[in-house]
Amino acid sequence: MSRLERIVLGVLVVVLSMSLLMLLRIFYIENTSDVPVTGGTYIEGAVGEVLPLNPWFVTGNDVNRDIVSLVFSGLMKYDPRTSTVVDDLATVKISDDHRIYTATLRPDLVWHDSTKENPHPVTSDDVVFTFKTIQEQGFPNPILQQNFRGVEIEKIDERTVRFRLSKPYSFFSSNLTLGLLPASSFAGIPVSKLNQTLDFGFRPIGAGPYSFLSLLQTDLSTEVTLKRFPRPGMPADKIDRIVMRVFAEYSALLTDIINMNGVRLVPRNEEGLPILPRRFMPIPYTLPQYVGIFFNLDRPIPGDRNVRLGLQLAVNKQEIVDALHETQVVDTPLLEINLGDWRYKFDMTAAQGAFFESDWNVPEKVRLQRLLEQRETNAVGPLSGVQRIALLGSGGILTLTGSSKDLKFPAKVNGFLVETGSKLPNGTIQTLSGTWIVKLPAGNGGSGSLKAGMNILKMTDGKDDILDSAYLERMTDARKFQRAVVEQQLVNQFIRSKQLPDNDPQRISVADMYIEEGFLRRKTAEDKPHTRINGAGKEMAITILTSSKPDSYPIVAGMLKKEWEAVGAKVTLDVVADKKEFQDKLTKRQYDVVLFGQSLFDNLDSYPYWHSSQIQEKTDPTKLRIDAFNLSQYASFEADQLLTRIRETGDSASRTKALKELNDLWKKDTPAVVLYSPLSIYAHDDTVHGISLQRLSLHADRFAHIDEWYVTTRKQFKEGKSWISFVPWLFGLIGRI
Repeated sequence: MSRLERIVLGVLVVVLSMSLLMLLRIFYIENTSDVPVTGGTYIEGAVGEVLPLNPWFVTGNDVNRDIVSLVFSGLMKYDPRTSTVVDDLATVKISDDHRIYTATLRPDLVWHDSTKENPHPVTSDDVVFTFKTIQEQGFPNPILQQNFRGVEIEKIDERTVRFRLSKPYSFFSSNLTLGLLPASSFAGIPVSKLNQTLDFGFRPIGAGPYSFLSLLQTDLSTEVTLKRFPRPGMPADKIDRIVMRVFAEYSALLTDIINMNGVRLVPRNEEGLPILPRRFMPIPYTLPQYVGIFFNLDRPIPGDRNVRLGLQLAVNKQEIVDALHETQVVDTPLLEINLGDWRYKFDMTAAQGAFFESDWNVPEKVRLQRLLEQRETNAVGPLSGVQRIALLGSGGILTLTGSSKDLKFPAKVNGFLVETGSKLPNGTIQTLSGTWIVKLPAGNGGSGSLKAGMNILKMTDGKDDILDSAYLERMTDARKFQRAVVEQQLVNQFIRSKQLPDNDPQRISVADMYIEEGFLRRKTAEDKPHTRINGAGKEMAITILTSSKPDSYPIVAGMLKKEWEAVGAKVTLDVVADKKEFQDKLTKRQYDVVLFGQSLFDNLDSYPYWHSSQIQEKTDPTKLRIDAFNLSQYASFEADQLLTRIRETGDSASRTKALKELNDLWKKDTPAVVLYSPLSIYAHDDTVHGISLQRLSLHADRFAHIDEWYVTTRKQFKEGKSWISFVPWLFGLIGRI
């Protein structure tokens, strides 16, 4: 072969080889798929604080709860896919009357510190220790302790424990999701000191899918590293290690976000968009919780149901949700009820009507009512000709006249003799004009004289018996007198317009009036509403208590202030920055209204928030309870019965009926205004797969199916495919060409 032929041949061989490799690559891509394999590390960023990791003491710290949910497991767990509590470390059998729960541990379960040389199995002794310790006097978490009052806990054998309830409780399964603790780790520690076991708290031993490996404090964050822990008979997790990086501020988290695969509770900007790099995929979700306005029914103003109804109708929930970029308006605290089933909507006119039925009225109505009463008094009797107002300076004389028909004399007005004509044989008085006349001097409080301001004129007979009375307001200021004249004309127009149809443009009402310097005039668009007053002249003053965190609370409180002042309330905001101070005011019920959030968790049990047993002590400050969650101090015998029935029944039809009845009762009583369910955002990058959040009850529930998450993959031929399939695939490709 010539040199040229060799070059051409070489080029053809290279082209052919490259073409073959390219075809093999195309074939491999088309006939394989990525499959998860065990290995890799998932790093998640969070904002918060890492406290001792102990299932007994995670209340109020969501970051701790997240880590605890991976290190510890309970007898049962919540499944977001079915919204039910299912078996976890044990198989739990429930009696038909929901009073006996028998838990049998899975075989071969061990604690994280177990080794071949020193095995440490999970036994029923650990189960009994975990739950009976909670019942002991002095246990430092009274909120958790309340869940196990009246529960008998009995060891049946090495793997079986029986829980016997004093009365049926259909939600008790949720209490069994608490992470189990090893009894050996707390030997000799007094119950009252359990929340101070720092050695265990920062090197915890659990029986969950991940064991604690290390805790490292860096300049930026606190890093908790967990390692996959295989458990016999339970789903095998694929991610080898999980690192939770906890930052003090979100701005610090963003500076190192390039080294993270996920972010919990992503904040949003003013437009409602998540503050994240584009490589992250945000997943929005809501929990079974709501933010609401809770009226303190022990206070006189919110204790008036009509006031509560009026304030509720004056709340524009949609406007609040839009301002916060939230998505889910909530009307009822019973989250099992259809969220669209609600009786009351935002309606300022209806709100005014609700206040009309209460003792709290706008000053315009009070003034108009007084004027109408005075007008009615002056309209009948011998003094019916008296005008209600008069401009009269000091030293002046006011002459009053009236009909002398059927009037017996002598008669006096405020002690001044009425001038009359001659007396006829039948005893009546006749004047040339048929009228009587009396002259009243203007003075400064002398007997019978007209003082500046309102005077009550009294006509008496010869025996000083009162014949009639009338109102007369003496004015010394011409400007005020002119205001009074305009006011009187407005009242006359109001009386005449009552005969007109409701839609007549000439018809006026109290809503068209405005009081200024004590006198009514026509209202203008620029006039700001006055504060409502009651019969004693007391203002309808309301204090709204809320926390400065989250940032949305002060925003909502400000919007409520604006809306409620528009219907005549005088609103003061008490926005507390210090967490302890806020909790103290909450516990002592130092508010008329509190803006706060409540969570129903996985069982949606409303009993702790609305049963009368959960109200705060009213008389003895030494008996205040931090677990008194009935923030409205709502007490209703009927509501208590329904809440108890919902808790105790295992029949779904009976439960649904009771929920509906309770919802109707709650609407009528209006102890609170539920606003919205806060939107949360979790985000991850494209290196993490298998994530499905579904219906979470807690933020930690995103890890409920952590066994399906993976960050490492390998290629695998699809079913029925292999390298042998290349030749038929190639001929098929040629045929298509």
